[in-house]
Amino acid sequence: MRRKSKSMNWDNQSSVSEFILLGLPIHLEEQGMYYALFLVTYLTTVLGNLLIILLIRLDSRLHTPMYFFLSHLALTDISFSSVTAPKMLMNMLTHSKTISYAGCISQSYFFIMFADIDSFLLTSMAYDRYVAICHPLHYTTIMSQRRCFLLVIVSWVLSIANSLSHFIPITRIMNWDNQSSVSEFILLGLPIQPEEQGMYYALFLVMYLTTVLGNLLIILLIRLDSHLHTPMYFFLSHLALTDISFSSVAVPKMLMNMLTHSKSISYAGCISQSYFLAMFAALDSFLLTSMAYDRYVAICHPLHYTTIMSQRCCFLLVIVSWALSITNALVHTALLSFLSFSRDNTVHHFFCDLSALLKLSSSDTTINEMVILVAGTIVITLPFICIVMSYGHIGATILKAPSVKGICKALSTCGSHLCVVSLYYGAIIAIYFFPSSSNTKDKDVIVTVLYNVVTPMLNPFIYSLRNRDMKGALRNLLSR
Repeated sequence: MRRKSKSMNWDNQSSVSEFILLGLPIHLEEQGMYYALFLVTYLTTVLGNLLIILLIRLDSRLHTPMYFFLSHLALTDISFSSVTAPKMLMNMLTHSKTISYAGCISQSYFFIMFADIDSFLLTSMAYDRYVAICHPLHYTTIMSQRRCFLLVIVSWVLSIANSLSHFIPITRIMNWDNQSSVSEFILLGLPIQPEEQGMYYALFLVMYLTTVLGNLLIILLIRLDSHLHTPMYFFLSHLALTDISFSSVAVPKMLMNMLTHSKSISYAGCISQSYFLAMFAALDSFLLTSMAYDRYVAICHPLHYTTIMSQRCCFLLVIVSWALSITNALVHTALLSFLSFSRDNTVHHFFCDLSALLKLSSSDTTINEMVILVAGTIVITLPFICIVMSYGHIGATILKAPSVKGICKALSTCGSHLCVVSLYYGAIIAIYFFPSSSNTKDKDVIVTVLYNVVTPMLNPFIYSLRNRDMKGALRNLLSR
C-alpha cells in the first residue's frame, strides 16, 4: 500500500494509505433519515452564519466590537462545521467509510485550529462585555479598532501555532523511520585546521559564556532597577533573553563536537535545532522592530508616548512577536519533516541550517523554498523596512529643527539600537544578498558565526557602554 517515490508526497508518511471512519452508531436502515437531518442542520449552519456576516457587513449600526467578533465567530463556525460534516454526509450517502491519509491528517489539523479560534473569540467577546459593563466610560478607548484587530490576529496566530504543534508529532508518530534512511547528520563545523581546534574552542567558550552572563546581567539590572521599567528596557530584556536562547541552540553542540572531535548530530536533534534557530532568529527581528517603533514614538510623538506605548501595547507587541515566530518555525519544521534524506547526510555548517538541509534532501523541495521566500519576506524583509521607515521619520523630525543638542539626544536614544540592527541585518545581507564567487560555503559559515555568536555577545556591551541609565543601574547594583 506504500508508493516508492523520491518526490514529497503524503503516502510516504505511513504504511497505510487510508483510514476507516466507523461513523455514527446508527442502523443501516436509519441512514437516510439521519442523512436528511444532518444535511438540513449543516445547511442551516452555513446559511445562518453567512446571513449574520452579511447583516453585520451591510448595516453600519452593527460596526461595533461585539459584532466584529461575532462576524469572525460566524465565519469560524462555518469553517468548523465544514471540516467534518461534508465528509460524514458523503460517506452516509455513498455507504463508504474511507478517508485518505492526507484527508485524515488535514481534517485533524483544521478541526483543532477552528476549535481553538472559537475558544479565543469567545474569550475576546467576554472581555468586550466586561469592558462595556464594568468600564463603560472608557469602552471606546479600550476597545479601539486596533485592539479588536489585534485580538483577532492573535487568536488566529495562536490557533494555527497550536494546531501545527499537534500536527507535526502526529506525522512523526505515524512512522518516524519511513521519513529518512539516515538516523544522524554529520556537521562539518567551522573551516579550521585540526591543530587549531583547541584555540578556537577556548575562544568560542569564552564568547558564549560572555553572551550568557552579559545578557543575564542586563535582565537582572532591568528587573531590579525601577528606573529601567520603561518600554525600551522591557523590549531590551526580551531581546537579551532571546540572544541567550539563540546562542544556546547551536553553540553548546558546536563546542561539544570540538571537544570530543565528534561531528554527528541525531536526526531528531537536527530537526529540533533547525526549529529553535528559525524561531529565535524571527523573534530577534520582531523585537528589534518593536524597539524601533518605540524610538519612533519617543522622538516623533513625545507628548503621546505614555499613551501609545502603554504597558498593554508593549505586552501585545511581545506576545505577537512570540506567536509569529513560533508559527514561522513550526511551518518550516512541518515541511522539513516531510522530506527524505537518503543520499547524503553531511551538512556543510556548524549547525543544522535549513537551507543546507534542503540541499541534502532527495525529495522535491519546491514548496519548502517557496515558503522560505514568503516567510523570509514576512519575518526579515518587512520588519527591516519598518525599521528603516521608523528611522526615516526620526531623521525627518530631527531635521525640522536641527540642533546639536537634538542630534546628540537622538544619537543617545537610538545609537545602541542602530548598532545592534546594523550587526543583525548586516550579517543577513552579507549571506543572502552578496554571495561570494568562490569558497561560498566557508564564507557563509564565518558570517553565520557573526550573528550566531558575536552579535549576541556584543549586545550587552553596546547597551551598557553607550547607555547612561544602564551604567547607573550597574553602579547601583555594585554599591549594594
